Amino acid sequence: MKKRLAFVVFGLIAAILTFVAYRQAPQALQQLDYRMKDARFRVRGPIKPDKNVVVVAIDHASIKEIGRWPWSREVTGRLIQNLASYGVKVTALDIVFSEPQNPAADAALASSIAKADNVVMGYFFRDEEQSVDPAAIAQMERATVKLMRVAEGVQSIPLTEYANLDVNLPQLGAGARDFGFFNARPDGDGLYRRSILLLLYNGDIYPSLALKALRHYLNSDIMLEVKSYGIDGLQIGSLRIPSREDGTMSLNYYGPAHSFRTVSAADVLKKRLKPDELKGAIAFVGATEIGIYDIRPTPFDATQPGVELHATVAANALERRFLKYDGITQMQEMLCILLLPILLGVVLAFVPGTFAGLAAFAGTAVLFLAVNYFGFTLGLRDMTIIYPMLGIGLTYLGSESWRNLVVEKKGRQLKKAFSNYVSPDLVREIEKNPDKLVLGGEQREISILFSDIRGFTTVSESLTPPELVTLLNEYLSPMTRIVLEEKGTLDKFIGDAVMAIFNAPLDVPGHAEHACAAAVRMLEELKRLNEGFAERGMHTLDIGVGINTGPAVVGNMGADIRFDYTAIGDSVNLASRLEGLNKYYGSHILVSEDTRNQVSSERFVFREVDRVRVKGKHLPIVMYELMITNLALLPQFEEGLEKYRAKQFVAAQQIFDRLVADYSDGPSRLYSNRCAEYLETPPPADWDGVYTAKSK
Repeated sequence: MKKRLAFVVFGLIAAILTFVAYRQAPQALQQLDYRMKDARFRVRGPIKPDKNVVVVAIDHASIKEIGRWPWSREVTGRLIQNLASYGVKVTALDIVFSEPQNPAADAALASSIAKADNVVMGYFFRDEEQSVDPAAIAQMERATVKLMRVAEGVQSIPLTEYANLDVNLPQLGAGARDFGFFNARPDGDGLYRRSILLLLYNGDIYPSLALKALRHYLNSDIMLEVKSYGIDGLQIGSLRIPSREDGTMSLNYYGPAHSFRTVSAADVLKKRLKPDELKGAIAFVGATEIGIYDIRPTPFDATQPGVELHATVAANALERRFLKYDGITQMQEMLCILLLPILLGVVLAFVPGTFAGLAAFAGTAVLFLAVNYFGFTLGLRDMTIIYPMLGIGLTYLGSESWRNLVVEKKGRQLKKAFSNYVSPDLVREIEKNPDKLVLGGEQREISILFSDIRGFTTVSESLTPPELVTLLNEYLSPMTRIVLEEKGTLDKFIGDAVMAIFNAPLDVPGHAEHACAAAVRMLEELKRLNEGFAERGMHTLDIGVGINTGPAVVGNMGADIRFDYTAIGDSVNLASRLEGLNKYYGSHILVSEDTRNQVSSERFVFREVDRVRVKGKHLPIVMYELMITNLALLPQFEEGLEKYRAKQFVAAQQIFDRLVADYSDGPSRLYSNRCAEYLETPPPADWDGVYTAKSK
């Protein structure tokens, strides 16, 4: 019971730590959270916005036909008049006319704006000081928010305040219905995920271009609600827009650039549209030509035109498709952060081992991600992703670290029980030179062999202690004999695993070949043993073998009262890693490149399996499988591997799938899965074909 309680404690600690991080919101985690939220848009894919929100694009075709931007104001005036003639209800200009052109052109544009009587003109705030016509400032007075409900005790509103602004010429603004700013502000990573709805200037609150366009489209005033913590919401008639306390709104993007119904400004100017094509629409006029550079990187598109951000606000409002980040959303976030780690801790307390624990971790993570995603797509909840995942991850790492420490302790006890198995050659060497029984050692090149029973934990749990001892003895005895007959030294048993070294303590010419021969004989002997086990109704066994050749320190190591002749070093670790990787590749014997280079190709057949960075090694190694059966598949496998490394994943997958079907080949199955993953998420441009192993 105490052991199980430890898992729950790890979950509780992870929940508390994650909740503290959630409240502190460090920038690094916030940026990661933004990126994970961005992925939800891409998984969801594009959706159609409200058809009454239209972008009138100053696009490449318009620039090519009408001329370079900016156009003469007579041309812009004609564009505004034509939009009105098409029945556009509101024309919102993502453009500012702050400098005069010439009296005739300015007068023509002013006349067009007044005649249309549906124009919301754009302007923007700036930090740099500049002179502004007092008449233009006077015009801006009608752009402020007039209706506010302010809670008792509110002293200030946490909106961004500017000291200067760029406004339209008074002559042009005289006939405008209203004015709205088009300032935008990216997040720390440069992406635009929110729209600024409100800003402060000279103590007054000014709405954005999109808000002002909606105000006239719905023919209702803007009502602002202010609480002690900031902006609580905006009301335009019956439409409530959920603003954050700082006057911003999360954008629920519809897709990449040109997701909105878009008409070219040239088509409007030349009157090439159907008479009722724009009737009753709210039209945002702005540049989409990349050369004009009104570009806003978004979660969908790195080159999204800025005018589409205003259109997104309007479409979100008309469809009530707002991303919600209110008190309910925050409560859901906190419940996930606090409860999921504890839930995972309870599950880990009852699962039998590491692989089951990994499955529990993966299941909990997938469950949360599914809830988060469907909450986003169906409920429009803008919940955090990183913090609940952080809590789940911390719970898993802490719990499994503790579990492995306990398992390793039991493994050391089992290893001690088998410590008397030594090579006869070593016994004779000690008899000749008793002085070797001292601490210390020497460095020499050796070949190291590791073998391990697959799924031994499952086998052992189904046997009584006497049956388990019988099974181990019947398996380990012939394996030990094979090692010794191939002039190897049985270093130790580690539970059901066997470690053997060749070329120590005595010189063994061709030690790499002896190690490979021992591995092949082990597999052949295991086949014979399994036939006998099956006839007696016992469990059959499967093993994996890893072999490496390289320098290591060998000698008697331990304490004054107990010596063990053993080998240590990176070469030993690599052999162990190779043995463990058999489970991943579906192979039986994996050898390193150093071993392969010392073995005659006339006696053994190898195939290159992978180039991999194993745990504990920085430089990639080349791994080979020592083939025993299915030699006919080698040419096809080599062809598939060549296409895989050339990033020809479709062709490679076809070859590997054929090999899986014909031979049930483990490495081919693995490469088929990798090809599928890379087809979905291509590797980086500098990918060198090297795989990084994350576990032993």
